[in-house]
Amino acid sequence: MSSKDAVHAADETRLAALGYKQEFKREFTPLEVFGIAFSIIGLVPSISSVLFYAIPNGGGPAMVWGWAVASIFILCVGMAMAELASAAPTSGGLYYWTYSLSSSRWRNLLCWIVGYMNTIGSIAGVSSINWGCAVQIMAAVKIGSNNQSFEPTNAQLFGVYVAINLTHIVNCSLGTSVLARLQSVYVALNVVLCFGVIIALPIVTPSEFKNSAHFALGEFVNLNGWTDGFAFILSFLAPLWTIGAFDSSVHISEEASNATTVVPWAIVLAVGIAGVLGWAINMTLAFCMGSDLEAIYNSSQPMAQILFNGFGQKGTLGIWAIIVLVQYMMGSSMLLAASRQTYAFSRDRALPFSHWLYRMNSYTETPVNTVIFDAGFAILLGLLSFAGSNAINAVFSISVIATYVAYSIPIAACFMGENNFKPGPFHLGIFSFSIALTAVLFMTFTSIVLMFPTTPQTTVQDMNYSVVVLGGVMILSLIWYYFPKYGGVYWFRGPVPTLDPMSPGSEDMGKKEAANVVAELVVE
Repeated sequence: MSSKDAVHAADETRLAALGYKQEFKREFTPLEVFGIAFSIIGLVPSISSVLFYAIPNGGGPAMVWGWAVASIFILCVGMAMAELASAAPTSGGLYYWTYSLSSSRWRNLLCWIVGYMNTIGSIAGVSSINWGCAVQIMAAVKIGSNNQSFEPTNAQLFGVYVAINLTHIVNCSLGTSVLARLQSVYVALNVVLCFGVIIALPIVTPSEFKNSAHFALGEFVNLNGWTDGFAFILSFLAPLWTIGAFDSSVHISEEASNATTVVPWAIVLAVGIAGVLGWAINMTLAFCMGSDLEAIYNSSQPMAQILFNGFGQKGTLGIWAIIVLVQYMMGSSMLLAASRQTYAFSRDRALPFSHWLYRMNSYTETPVNTVIFDAGFAILLGLLSFAGSNAINAVFSISVIATYVAYSIPIAACFMGENNFKPGPFHLGIFSFSIALTAVLFMTFTSIVLMFPTTPQTTVQDMNYSVVVLGGVMILSLIWYYFPKYGGVYWFRGPVPTLDPMSPGSEDMGKKEAANVVAELVVE
């Protein structure tokens, strides 16, 4: 047996101990597992999409120091998650860990909540990334128009957004080997783009748009009316949204080779490298964006305006084309990860239409149905754009808040009460509890902050719709759980072993047997 076959056999044995049969091909190499998390982070296009959160809430100091502070805390979240991923690398990840580590009284409900929050958070991630891509495409059209006179309508933006989602369905329905190889391309383009901006922008920016160190690093510009301290905290959404969705590596763990080691390190390296490179990009922007921050903030795309001031029309269009391409790749990777989470959750029969969702396409050997489902749901979220800019911007907040709810519960459950947790190859040792506590407190605090409106004085049109959309999903999922006679409380028992194929007859599988297999999560 070759070393590769031996590693795959060990992976399959580990997955069997968790209760699942091997259904995917393990085609993702370590670089490609890292690549899916890093490509979803997509630094330059992501920063472009959420720059409108940092500029009005502090300007340069928020972009530079806010990023630095938030990145350290996000790294704590990544390390805490990596420890759990090393112990139990399965596509279900977060909700699987929740069930296995929580008390018997609450495990079913908590598992249900985490699964739904992770699912809606992943789909909101697809929606927010692709909406940002649509805005960037229209920004390119405006840059190329005469005197930048073009102004896209909501209908035009939504049309482009729908087209992006539809093409992603095709991309993410390809075979595992093709999807894995694409991640290496995404990583290369991301790195080249990052260093291109960091090196080239200071060289080409005219002196009138270059800022002094005092202005770039110390001049706090507050445009939205909150107190400076709270405005600084609100600027955290930029790094929170950018360095996010790193659970994507977890969701493809059943397609990764040597998953117990590769998956956790992919998470930590993606978050760490993104923190450092993102800080350098923000530092560059702070020194090269000029002092009229209100004009930049009020432009249709702040990042495009900064690049236009330095590179001019043709240069900006060239760079912007790469930014749009990388953003498009981010959306593709995010849909790939989201589809695996949806597939895992439907495998455990928790989602409506689970029997349809839990199907592997016989030709591509990938879950095409979940790809279609997630992209379709993302398109529906895009309809919020017709309710106003704040409504569609709420999707950005939802993608952070929902995933942070899903991240916090299993991390907390590991240290609350008794469980049989035994770490995998990646372990934080004596720092495990302190890092986990820091991560949970940070996620709880920021989730509350991100539900606040953009300005203290708000109207119905300007309110933060995160509470409405996220609360609606939470309420509907709980109604579905407690629905009389048919609700999940009567039949949902957490992760269900699939060592035999799912079939109508498997509904009668002994619940005690299923629970015993799952309870062996990390007890080898």
